[in-house]
Amino acid sequence: MEETGIFCTYCTKSPVPAVRTCLQCETSMCHEHVEAHNKSVDHSLIEPTVSFLHRKCSTHKEVLKYYCPMDAACICVSCWVAGGHKGHDVELLDVASEKEKEKLMKYLEELNPQKAGIQTKRLNLQDRQRNIQKKASDKRKKVRKIFMDIKKQLEMAEKKALSEISRQEGKIVSQISNLIKKLDIEEGELSRKMRHLEEMCHVTDPIRLLQESDITVCGHGDDEDTGGDGGEGRSEFDLDEVLISLTLHRSMRDIVTNVTSELGLHVPDILLDEDIAHRSVKISEDLKTATRSKDKQNRPESPGRFLDYGQVLSRCGLSSGRHYWEVEWDQKGRCVIGLSYPSIEREGLQSLFRCNDKSWCLYMSDAGGEAFHRSVRSPLSVDRRCPRLGVFLDYEAGRLSFYQLCDPIRHLHTFTASFSEPLHVLFFVKDRASVRIIS
Repeated sequence: MEETGIFCTYCTKSPVPAVRTCLQCETSMCHEHVEAHNKSVDHSLIEPTVSFLHRKCSTHKEVLKYYCPMDAACICVSCWVAGGHKGHDVELLDVASEKEKEKLMKYLEELNPQKAGIQTKRLNLQDRQRNIQKKASDKRKKVRKIFMDIKKQLEMAEKKALSEISRQEGKIVSQISNLIKKLDIEEGELSRKMRHLEEMCHVTDPIRLLQESDITVCGHGDDEDTGGDGGEGRSEFDLDEVLISLTLHRSMRDIVTNVTSELGLHVPDILLDEDIAHRSVKISEDLKTATRSKDKQNRPESPGRFLDYGQVLSRCGLSSGRHYWEVEWDQKGRCVIGLSYPSIEREGLQSLFRCNDKSWCLYMSDAGGEAFHRSVRSPLSVDRRCPRLGVFLDYEAGRLSFYQLCDPIRHLHTFTASFSEPLHVLFFVKDRASVRIIS
């Protein structure tokens, strides 16, 4: 009662906490005064309050005693007898309050399962949030480890390349030094002979001159051939830059191989199958590019060839594991990039990429992009400045994802399915479009 700050109206000498408030008198009373009040009159007593407006009728200024269910309003006696609620079925406030409490309890019982469901979902989301955070933390650790390994491998690759350069440098410099020493010896011998010849030119004795000069000329052919002319363009005195580049390239390739292995990815060598390509689809010599041609290709009859649409499949299928490869579209015409079961029809509408349940594809054109499966299309937000796509397949998990290789990389679409056959790369090209598998 002290917390309410409401005191007895009649205790004027010292403040005494009130225990009840009379609505009719609009006074608050302590225990002593409330007993005297109850004996004198029959007024409505409530918990101590200083607010009376909402407890009295705004029209008649009388205490609200009844509840009108028809108008959902608390009313006074005058409202019921002669006012706007005359003739309505009304209830005492306490009776109406109890009925309302019963309704609220029933509604509360109905809400409890909903609340429990929300709490369960909340707990599940919190668990998922923690799992994502833990997974992200583990991924960070893994990525840091990968980059630490890459740094070590890069340092080793650098050492190998520098070591190869130093090895070639040492070998060539040593050879040149030996040749220089030989040339120094030759130069000394020539200088000695030249001095001797100069001396002979000043000899006055004919016999001596002729005899010694003949010996000198005869001895000239015995000079040792150094085998080098000192020319800077000689290939044997140059670095083997191809060997250095191959050493570096092999190290880089090993690093990429190690990284893809750490990530659990396999990069397949995908080749297109000319034997089943539609005659309007030109296949490059390396079997990596499909181009729509206005001229029919001269190809023999084949039972597996596409007959109605400009499509082609890859030679080999993927039936397990996690794979990643990249594809580039020349941004001309229209093309489709996807995967298909080898059992896809070869003619008729069911052979078209978007009209069957055996292929999962992305359709690319000037208008944008769409994902297709079972004749269901999903619009895509495509950046026309990025012609290269990344394709990721997790066969066992039933996941096929497409990414646009911008900066940063953008996820375009993911198909989920339970794959039951090997999956072959599927290309569809039209209007002179060209699509290439990036090795």
